[in-house]
Amino acid sequence: MSQSKDTSRSTDTDDQKLPRTAIMVAITAATLGVIYGYDNGNIGAAGIYFQEDWGISDSKVEAVSSTLVIGELIGALIGGWIANRFGRKLTLIWVAIGYAVTCILQGFAVSADMLLVVRLFLGLTIGVSLVAVPVFIAESVAARTRGSALVAYQVAAVVGGILGYLFAASLANVDYSINWRIMLGIAAVPAIVILPFLLRLPETARWLIMKGRREEALQSLKMVDPYVDDEAELDDMEASIAEESGGAMGEMLRRPYLRAFIFVVGLGFLTQITGINAIVVYSPRIFKAMSVDGTVEIFLLSAGIQVIALIAVIISMRIVDRWGRRPILLTGIGIMIAAQFLLIATFYTVGDGDDAVWTGLETATGFLGLALFNIGFVFGFGALVWVYASETFPARLRALGASALLTANLFANWLIVNFFITALNELGGALSFGFFAVMSVIAWLFVFKLAPETKGRELEDIRHYWENGGKWDDTKATPKSK
Repeated sequence: MSQSKDTSRSTDTDDQKLPRTAIMVAITAATLGVIYGYDNGNIGAAGIYFQEDWGISDSKVEAVSSTLVIGELIGALIGGWIANRFGRKLTLIWVAIGYAVTCILQGFAVSADMLLVVRLFLGLTIGVSLVAVPVFIAESVAARTRGSALVAYQVAAVVGGILGYLFAASLANVDYSINWRIMLGIAAVPAIVILPFLLRLPETARWLIMKGRREEALQSLKMVDPYVDDEAELDDMEASIAEESGGAMGEMLRRPYLRAFIFVVGLGFLTQITGINAIVVYSPRIFKAMSVDGTVEIFLLSAGIQVIALIAVIISMRIVDRWGRRPILLTGIGIMIAAQFLLIATFYTVGDGDDAVWTGLETATGFLGLALFNIGFVFGFGALVWVYASETFPARLRALGASALLTANLFANWLIVNFFITALNELGGALSFGFFAVMSVIAWLFVFKLAPETKGRELEDIRHYWENGGKWDDTKATPKSK
């Protein structure tokens, strides 16, 4: 790599302002994150309303909620292929269209079965976006801000969750046959608004290079990173792609990338099996199990948890490119473990007293436990899973690697969303969160053993970590300017 290019990459000077196109890439992609987060927070509240409207069982509500995850799983499986075949930009355009259409159809569902089918297709759209969005961001912004831009997607998802619960609280007094339709259908608005901006964004230079379209790649690179040595950067991309063989799923199942495959699949599974979506989707029901009364109060408490989580993920976004990936991830999981033990203690004491002071104390400790859990998650897993999804593999395997991570993630998500209400009703909150605590301890040990520190590393350099058996070999790293 040439010295001139490295100088532009390695000097994080204040006068290197982010170009408008790079900012728009982050904002546009993050808007899709708002829709994803909104639905995660919104469906738990809407489920209470349409359950009353249609008179359906808890198991049917679980089915409607978890069907979305089945669609996400299918979308994650094919998302890497779609992003590689048709391009990152075109994939996101169709994602936005898919969001708009399915969200509108949700609002016009005439039965639980129709809503279930529509949410299957909405999940398919989300699954593709969960693969394509992080890859699009990672390939469109400079290394010096890549971590922050990727974490911004999680910030947007948390904001979406807050909006979902606040909107649910505002509609609590509206007729139950109407309010949930408004809640689910309104998510089409940001998807429609963002379409014109997506059309104006450039395709990523790395994908264009993979397709042999160097001149278009040059123009794309000039738009998103004017401080880089364009020709040298493109030369590096071409050299890196030329060195890589395969580009198929089978390549990730053998050395030298088998270790990387185990890491991303394990990370994706542990991110969800530790229980985050039990809280995000079903926190209103968790508060009910803690003897909290009042629909509006339950939704506002759920929104309050997400506000606290938003603060945590913003802090993570500000330090991820300075502090490092591993310390943030290990700290976040540690907070989750402490929170789960607090929740276990809270559920063990539910019902021990019936006076107002005791009930208030139970609500406070339960709220604190759920808030700490969300803080730990968004600070660690929530912020870093997207970063690792897009950084771990070389260019030809990057989208496929993100698909593998999301597939494992969504399978665990389906297990949680499909069975948590039943577990909460049959086993109780203490045992349910006891299981999550055990999974979180396993997650901490897994990350400590396998997670690499990729802070400040170029995407083309990270592959050497896996090729070297899980160790950094700086003799192969991109040379830095003196």
